[in-house]
Amino acid sequence: MVDPVFVGLAVLTVGSAIIALETRELIYGAIGLAISMLGIAGFFLLLDAPFVAMFQIAVYVGAVAVLIIFTVMLVRTQALFTTKEDRGRKAGGIVLMLFIMGGAGAVLLASGLNTRDSFTAPPVDFVAIGEQMLTYYSPVLIVLGLTLAGSVIAALALARREDAEKEGEQEGEQKQNDRAN
Repeated sequence: MVDPVFVGLAVLTVGSAIIALETRELIYGAIGLAISMLGIAGFFLLLDAPFVAMFQIAVYVGAVAVLIIFTVMLVRTQALFTTKEDRGRKAGGIVLMLFIMGGAGAVLLASGLNTRDSFTAPPVDFVAIGEQMLTYYSPVLIVLGLTLAGSVIAALALARREDAEKEGEQEGEQKQNDRAN
């Protein structure tokens, strides 16, 4: 029997991913992406991997999706909220997606991960993973944090520059009106 929680998470994850891809509004796409990432964290919880699930929520939902939403909200360009797409690009994207998924499936089948022998691996040592994340991988995590901080600063700079350009245009129009009068 199929577990109803798994089916519910699958519907939530795939449905919100489709919404993230197909919506015309960029902010709704970012929210759909965040919900899809929460669904993936739910899959990790079903696999009895709470550390990976919390890491998924903290990094992807808490940082990446929120960063996308804040960037969209800070850069208030109307062109970001509505996009026009033609049918050729959509069809090309579907063909490319099918090609990539087929290739990934072929690699997975050829790798031998689907055999019963792959489940005889020794258990995972979470203490060793934690020590490696705090020692060996700490520079990578620091660079990731600095990249996210830089993205927020860049979004603020873009929003400020657009405001300055609009003010400059308004001042230029005001000077032309004053000269005309």
